[in-house]
Amino acid sequence: MSFEIIEPKAIQVPILVSVPHCGTDIPDGIRDQYDPEMIKAIDDTDWFVDQLYDFVGDLGIKMVKAKYSRWVIDLNRNAESKPLYNDGRVITALCPTTDFNDKNIYLNEGPSQEEINRRISSYYYPYYDQIRLELTKLQKQFKHVLFFDAHSIRQYVPGIRAEKFPDLILGDADEKAAALQIIEAATKVLSNTSYSFNHNHPFKGGNLTRTFGQPQKNIHALQLEMAKTVYMDDGETKYDENRANLVRQNLGQLFETLIGTLNEMNR
Repeated sequence: MSFEIIEPKAIQVPILVSVPHCGTDIPDGIRDQYDPEMIKAIDDTDWFVDQLYDFVGDLGIKMVKAKYSRWVIDLNRNAESKPLYNDGRVITALCPTTDFNDKNIYLNEGPSQEEINRRISSYYYPYYDQIRLELTKLQKQFKHVLFFDAHSIRQYVPGIRAEKFPDLILGDADEKAAALQIIEAATKVLSNTSYSFNHNHPFKGGNLTRTFGQPQKNIHALQLEMAKTVYMDDGETKYDENRANLVRQNLGQLFETLIGTLNEMNR
């Protein structure tokens, strides 16, 4: 299994949380192809995001999280490697050969197209199929459902942006991935915290948000990108309980608000 499902601990609500970049495993069959120093601590991992969001089960929300590293295959990229942005920023590939700082992660030139196709079949499509299945099951109970994609990023990645990132960035594909009622509810909560907040800039939501956000079919999608210093230490290497607990209060308020909004829409 290339992913893990965390079942809700309370009566299920119409939200599914996805954590596609928390995986750290590299399959044994390809592990020796990577630079051993680079994979000691895979820098582009969304460290501890699944731990940060583990409270959602108490709210009745199921979580799907990746097992394998995004350096094996990036679940939030287009399967045909179509770029998500065209503004000159560094965009790592579906099966990256470098990190965000353009450092090589392989000892050789990287995977062949045949190997990329194998990873798509073995790891990529199963994740998407599971998301689709979970949303279909939710829609049998609720008319309107929400796919919520949880991410984090280093506060400063010069290949993407010259300045530091805001603390919180809500992405909804320029308001195409969710109903305005849901977007406004989320924006209201996130813009009234102590954290800096942007909407659709510099991230609009990745391939998962753009794929599953189909408000015309009553399936809504949001992506929340978070600077790692919001819940980790200043070195962005360790989970900081105090920082994490503070932002979890805001995340809890966000999900309570989204549940209430969806309940109103489902009446």
